[in-house]
Amino acid sequence: MAKIRLSVEISAPTNLVGAFFVPQRMAYWYGCETDSLFEVQRGASEFQVGLKIRISGRLSKRDVSLVTVVTAYQPGRLLEWRFHDAYGVTGLQSWEIERVGAGARVHMRDEYEMPGRIGKFWDRCFMQYAVRMRDQRDLEQLKRYAERKG
Repeated sequence: MAKIRLSVEISAPTNLVGAFFVPQRMAYWYGCETDSLFEVQRGASEFQVGLKIRISGRLSKRDVSLVTVVTAYQPGRLLEWRFHDAYGVTGLQSWEIERVGAGARVHMRDEYEMPGRIGKFWDRCFMQYAVRMRDQRDLEQLKRYAERKG
C-alpha cells in the first residue's frame, strides 16, 4: 500500500481555505488536469459522512472515474473519503486544515493500493512518483485559488 503525506502553507484564513472543500468548488483544484466532474448523491451542496460522489474526467485519451464515500467531515477543518476507481485501485484520501498564524496549513494524506502483482510492481516503479506529483499540483492549485486577491 502506498502512503503519501504532503502539506502546503496558505496565506489565507482557514475559513476561506475551507470554502474550497465543498462539492461545487473542489473540481477547480482537485484533479484539475482531468477537467473533473463531481456528481454528488442527491445533489448535496455540502459534504457529509456517508455521501457518495462520482468523480470523472479525461486524462490524455483515457476516461477516468472514481467513486468516493465520505468517511469523515468537519466543515472547514477535515474531509476524508474512501475511494475505488474503474481500474480496481482502492484507497483513502484526507485533507486536514489547521490554523497557522493568520494563515492555514493543509495536510493531505493519500493511501491507495493497486490490484495484482503487476499493479504493485508498476506502482513502486512509476505510479507513486506520479501520484505524489499530482497531489502536489492539486495542493498548489488550491493555494493559488485561496490566495487570490480580489
